[in-house]
Amino acid sequence: MRVSLQWLSEWIGGPLPAPKDLAAGLTMAGLEIEGVEPAAPPLPGVIVGEIVERVKHPNADTLSVCQVSTGAEIVQIVCGAPNARAGMKAPLATVGARLPGGMEIRKAMLRGVESLGMLCSARELALSEDSVGLLELPADAPTGATLTEALGLDDTILDVNLTPNRGDCMSVLGIAREVAALTGQPLTGPAWTPVPAASRESFPVELTAGAGCVRFASRVIRGLDPQARSPAWMQERLRRSGLRPISAAVDVTNYVMLELGQPLHAYDLRELAGGIVVRRARAGEKLKLLDGREIVMDETVLVIADREKSLGLAGVMGGDHSGIGDDTTDVLLEVAFFLPDAIAGRGRRFGLVTDASQRFERGVDPTLQERAIERATALLCACAGGTPGPTQLAELAHDLPRQASVQLRPERARRVIGADISDTTMASLLTGLGMRLDRGDSAWRVTPPTWRFDIAIEEDLIEEIARTHGFDRIPETVQPARQAMPALTETRVQGDAAADILVQRGYFEAITYSFIEPLRQALFSPGAVSLTLSNPISAELATMRASLWPGLAAAVASNQRRQQPRVRLFEVGRKFLVDEARSTLHEVPVIAGIAAGSALPEQWGAPRTAVDFFDVRADVEALLRATVAADEFRFVAGVHPALDPGQTAEIRRRDRHAGWIGRLHPEVERQVDLTYSGIVFELELDVAMAAAVPHFHEVSRFPAVRRDLAIVVEERVPVQKLLDCVQNAAGTVLRDTTVFDIYRGAGIETGCKSVAIGLNLQDVSRTLTDDETDAVVARVVSDLERECSATIRDR
Repeated sequence: MRVSLQWLSEWIGGPLPAPKDLAAGLTMAGLEIEGVEPAAPPLPGVIVGEIVERVKHPNADTLSVCQVSTGAEIVQIVCGAPNARAGMKAPLATVGARLPGGMEIRKAMLRGVESLGMLCSARELALSEDSVGLLELPADAPTGATLTEALGLDDTILDVNLTPNRGDCMSVLGIAREVAALTGQPLTGPAWTPVPAASRESFPVELTAGAGCVRFASRVIRGLDPQARSPAWMQERLRRSGLRPISAAVDVTNYVMLELGQPLHAYDLRELAGGIVVRRARAGEKLKLLDGREIVMDETVLVIADREKSLGLAGVMGGDHSGIGDDTTDVLLEVAFFLPDAIAGRGRRFGLVTDASQRFERGVDPTLQERAIERATALLCACAGGTPGPTQLAELAHDLPRQASVQLRPERARRVIGADISDTTMASLLTGLGMRLDRGDSAWRVTPPTWRFDIAIEEDLIEEIARTHGFDRIPETVQPARQAMPALTETRVQGDAAADILVQRGYFEAITYSFIEPLRQALFSPGAVSLTLSNPISAELATMRASLWPGLAAAVASNQRRQQPRVRLFEVGRKFLVDEARSTLHEVPVIAGIAAGSALPEQWGAPRTAVDFFDVRADVEALLRATVAADEFRFVAGVHPALDPGQTAEIRRRDRHAGWIGRLHPEVERQVDLTYSGIVFELELDVAMAAAVPHFHEVSRFPAVRRDLAIVVEERVPVQKLLDCVQNAAGTVLRDTTVFDIYRGAGIETGCKSVAIGLNLQDVSRTLTDDETDAVVARVVSDLERECSATIRDR
């Protein structure tokens, strides 16, 4: 939220601290100030000019020649703005002035006519993005005065980053309360008195019990001037707060919302039929919003309606039939109080986050509605005229929130804060925040003000005391504490160690959201029961992920769109699986990765080839070797809905599922928008990264013997089955096996393949004889023939 110090000073009965000191004080009090900036850039040489005469340019249809008074002389300016007219006051950049964009104003000949300066738009002065025409200044702005002086641009803006619990500070009034409490100065603010009714006209309002709207103030104002504009001072304050002036009615409602923190809405009376009804939406009910979108609602959504149609999404955004038009003369002002639970999450369900919804979700003062509508009436009638009717207040008194008192034990507060704060100081700090105290001997009862929705337990009060007393004033104390050395087990490969292995193999670590889009979840994990958030940040982050692949694939796609030809990413995180039968949620720690693009970095020593299944399998096997139990793992051909059939394997550890590896399904790649195919893997840490405790193996001092076998088997026989058979047959003298060739072609029957396997044989007690070696090879060949229907390749 952006707050003007000039505006803020009107609410404080004394001088404000220097901007940097004020920013530091508010930050230490829990209201983080993200930035302190001037309200406008320096504008030397820019003054208030008054156009005394405007004639058409003799040589250009779109230009005009204006005689402009500087207060001391008349100068000639060539201008292209469509709204330039005699009698208008506008910013004049005189010769020698330098504009924020760096342009220096000089004498110029424009289509044969001399121009001694430049009349400026708001955009040219970096005051707003509006560049339609000249910035029109108030008629009473003194001609010749500097623009900074005329518009009060010598101001400072605080950019306040509010936490979700401090909805009470989403206004100038709210920030002023904090400043008054921190500085000890009185809270003042503009005086307000009810605007007397000039007619008896009102508009019926009905509140549906249990709907979530418990107060609704309204007022009919007829006869507004549709051409009237809000005053320049109001437009300037809106601009400094980050809002664009639109029309008198809209500007007034925005201004009061920023000033008091109470959202308002102005309806065109011509669009209303019969009366206002605040109710729950009907299942399937449609509403076209002010932004042009049509939404479909259900019974959990609160709407403002009349007797014929829905008018708006309550507390979020008005509908197409609720807006103010360029010719609107009669309006109904609405100032309502909605219970936070009735508004929270409703806007985000439709992708909407508005100024109104942010305030209503956090809580608006339920006693503020009369003050806000009177303030809006006074401002609107002052700038656009009109005849106001009486203020009507509909409320459901039994549903109004009650401020429950909270116990506070001063002695406990001192112990928790770690500072010796007296009872008198505590009482002063709390009353300065608007709280009522009922003091007892050892415990107080504290009732928070109506605008605070975040005070519920004793710790909340202790926090208020600590932050207003000043965190920087709490003395530093040394607290001795026993530091326990955590156990480091050898029975698990830690996540950091696994990450290091992948980094050494060219991967980069990624961190992706644990929340993903439901459609993306269904793409990667169809049929999986998802945990859907009831109040998601956005529709794209509405479901807890059942796999890490969606986030990694999206990251690869983003990199590929930025011309990265070779991407390798991994993530250590958790996936969330729902067991419907037991109604439980399992958080499964996993390490997942993806590789796409070329197998090797571009180089002259090897041709460029795309990464394939076996490249990534080698990376996975490097991880599995870290467990010192790589022989326990098997890659078994499997089927996964997100992976390409024929290039998918389930990773099993003995009889337990440990993970998956494979190429992404072509349809998945298309929907994710991958330029190059991606090979992915995912290992469940609890199963895959359980490590065997290292133990000593005697190193043989005797030479090893190498024997190679070339065997022919049917295509369907996995190589792993051959290796298992060799291991079982050779026994303890087999040190390792190597598959060094797989051949299909001439001399091999169709449907078969030749697999060449190297056997390294070695004993720890003696050198193997030829007879012993031949006997081992004979057993291996015999078992391969019997179990795998293998034959020795003779050529």
